[in-house]
Amino acid sequence: MGRRPPPSLYEVVGGTSFFTRLVDLFYAGVEHDPVLRPLYPDDLGPPRHRLAGFLSQYWGGPADYSAERGHPQLRMRHAPFPVGTAERDAWLGRMRAALAVVLPDGDSDDEPDAVPADVPADVPPGLDDATRTRLRATLTEYFETAADHLVNRREPA
Repeated sequence: MGRRPPPSLYEVVGGTSFFTRLVDLFYAGVEHDPVLRPLYPDDLGPPRHRLAGFLSQYWGGPADYSAERGHPQLRMRHAPFPVGTAERDAWLGRMRAALAVVLPDGDSDDEPDAVPADVPADVPPGLDDATRTRLRATLTEYFETAADHLVNRREPA
């Protein structure tokens, strides 16, 4: 009999609910961020839905994002928004803070107020410390690479 492929990251973290939670925490920070908030529409519902769907699909979940929006084409979709190093760094800070809540490792150096204090943690069940740390590193590396790729405005040297 053939070997079953290893589970996708999507499966390991518990599916769409993990990515929805991550995105909700991320946007809770964006809501009051002076650098990021002006880049988003008044209603953050549609961007939340798109980001959660994209991340779910990217990490092995259903292809709902592509069914709704077509090919992700991240750079093209973000081209209308001025993304420089300040925006990239703010975005990464908010995403790292959200990751620290959903995949805590006990050694987080993220700002304590990066995610509102009244937002409870919702860690996927059954993940040991080593697995959470590995998942967090994998997701962080992806977000750093993606954020760098989306920079479309270079500041003068």
